[in-house]
Amino acid sequence: MSLIDQTTSVFAPVSIGNISVGFDSLGLALRPIDNQLLGDLVSVETALINDFELTGSFANRLPQDRETNIVWTVLAAFNQAMDTRGFPTQQVKLTLHKNIPVCSGLGSSACSVVAAFVALNEYHQRPFDDHELLLMMGQAEAQISGSLHYDNVAPCYLGGMQLMLNAQQQVTTPLPVFKDVYWVLAYPDVIVSTQAARALLPAQYDRSTLIRFGQNLAGFVAACYQQDQALAFALLKDEIAEPYRAELLPNYDDTKKQLLTMNSMAVGISGSGPTLFSVCDDLATAQAQADWLKTNYLQTDQGFVAICQPDLEGTRKIG
Repeated sequence: MSLIDQTTSVFAPVSIGNISVGFDSLGLALRPIDNQLLGDLVSVETALINDFELTGSFANRLPQDRETNIVWTVLAAFNQAMDTRGFPTQQVKLTLHKNIPVCSGLGSSACSVVAAFVALNEYHQRPFDDHELLLMMGQAEAQISGSLHYDNVAPCYLGGMQLMLNAQQQVTTPLPVFKDVYWVLAYPDVIVSTQAARALLPAQYDRSTLIRFGQNLAGFVAACYQQDQALAFALLKDEIAEPYRAELLPNYDDTKKQLLTMNSMAVGISGSGPTLFSVCDDLATAQAQADWLKTNYLQTDQGFVAICQPDLEGTRKIG
């Protein structure tokens, strides 16, 4: 196996996990309408020894020690998989351009994991297919989140909206998206770890909660296929996590009420938070909400608001 590309750069977009109605089961990749690259970029280049560099606007939120970075772990996992197949590996330098904050609820660790695996796979001329990569991505992401779930890695990698399947032979299946709606993301810049957010959830739920959860998720999936926008977003309710996690976000309940009065079709917590999302059916409404959130929801100048639409492309080579 000869190496052709001496340098490969791959971008992985942010994603919303859960999407309120599908705890650990739904994920949606997003891209800002102004075409900024909201996500992580990983570059792989030929080197004399394996090496790692960390840069980017949120690099200071991570330790510089390569041994503690998930991208370095990905390199070890990828090389081990290559050795198992009997494929040769190459000494490389990995550069992680960290452009989204950790513990943001936007699939930050998934972005790094996915971008690193895809960059290494592209550099080595694609020895692994999508399914094989997804399984490796899920295992690597689980090291950070504390549990195996694909609701960030699958949409981040494949793009669009993905429904997770509890089947080893198929991890995920795509769902139709609503292409004309706008998703307003607001990251306030407070720390909410995924593991801490999971610890707040009860070990058991009552039967009525589970029935409503199943009805809402099934109805949402059906509405996506029917392209019934009104029904889909009327069902976008979080029965599982939001009642317990709302306290982790700054003034979330009042913020949600305000956005609903500003004609939001649905408001929810992105992943485990602290980012929230609001769904709007026109750009003027989305812009008005973005302006309000910048003034009233962000806690520091490192917080940000982005108006997005579904990213149907997912992870891709850059340059």
